[in-house]
Amino acid sequence: MSFQNSALLLSWVAILLLALVVAGLVRQVHALGRGAPRPAGLGLAPGTPAPAFDRLGPGLLLFLDRDCGVCADVLAAAGSPDRPLHAIFAGPPPDEASRPGVRVLTGEQDGLFADYRVPATPFAVLVGADGRVRAAEPVGSPEALHELTLEAAR
Repeated sequence: MSFQNSALLLSWVAILLLALVVAGLVRQVHALGRGAPRPAGLGLAPGTPAPAFDRLGPGLLLFLDRDCGVCADVLAAAGSPDRPLHAIFAGPPPDEASRPGVRVLTGEQDGLFADYRVPATPFAVLVGADGRVRAAEPVGSPEALHELTLEAAR
């Protein structure tokens, strides 16, 4: 077999392997697009009594981190005159966290983060006036936060 034939055969094998990899990735994207069932341990389930409700009351709880890149964008997009907003940080908050209408809580890594089973930041929890969790899920963008609040309002 000549060098040219070997190179051609190797090229076709590489193309075939790439096609299989792309097919696998497309399959994964479709699985993610359909929506997976809620993983156990990812925040509190809707309807669960909200921990520390006597301390926080109803409203939007945003679990954030100072070093999280998207957390500042999510916090900036949050806030509604009809719903109290609590920005809860595992450690010290950034300077821009303090603004009118936002209650900032710090040093809650072993407190509220653990009570609400927050796996990562940013994470949003909507607590109703009845003291129950209405929605709890990660929000990776301001748009995801907006969708969560619209969904929970229904």
